[in-house]
Amino acid sequence: KTRVLTYKIAYLLEQGYEPWNILALTFTNKAAREMKERIARQVGDRARYLWMGTFHSIFSRILRIESQSIGFSPNFTIYDSADSKSLLKSIIKEMQLDDKVYKSSAVQSRISNAKNHLVMPAAYNANSANYADDKRHNTPEFGRIYETYCKRCREANAMDFDDLLVYTAFLFKQRPDV
Repeated sequence: KTRVLTYKIAYLLEQGYEPWNILALTFTNKAAREMKERIARQVGDRARYLWMGTFHSIFSRILRIESQSIGFSPNFTIYDSADSKSLLKSIIKEMQLDDKVYKSSAVQSRISNAKNHLVMPAAYNANSANYADDKRHNTPEFGRIYETYCKRCREANAMDFDDLLVYTAFLFKQRPDV
């Protein structure tokens, strides 16, 4: 697979395409690095101008350029899993919820799942089936936690890894010119 993509990109560059007009997304940094090196061996220095990397790395580049379009500043922070978990623990504590019922890792996983389905807090909370499901699982405050988590991230000018994907999807949908 890597070989086919590498040759296709090199071919496009040899046909006159500008490297900054080519977007190549991979799942790992290692794959992106390897592909870029192979392309560079074929076409030279032009390979360094390719938009090539992992989904998260390329989307963070795009979001830094277009950050004001989505209400962030370009120097936003990217929260790793530990940062997100820590924020969730403090929210759960502030809301005086049982941390045995609302385990930060489980809440984080559910938030990630919602974001991966492009369901943000307002849409999540507007769906009565979600609340009924949360109540059935003894976590009726999940929607409020999710909403507070996203609000705090925005106030801190921060995004988690899922936000990099979600906000890029929203950006592309709302701004086709981007």
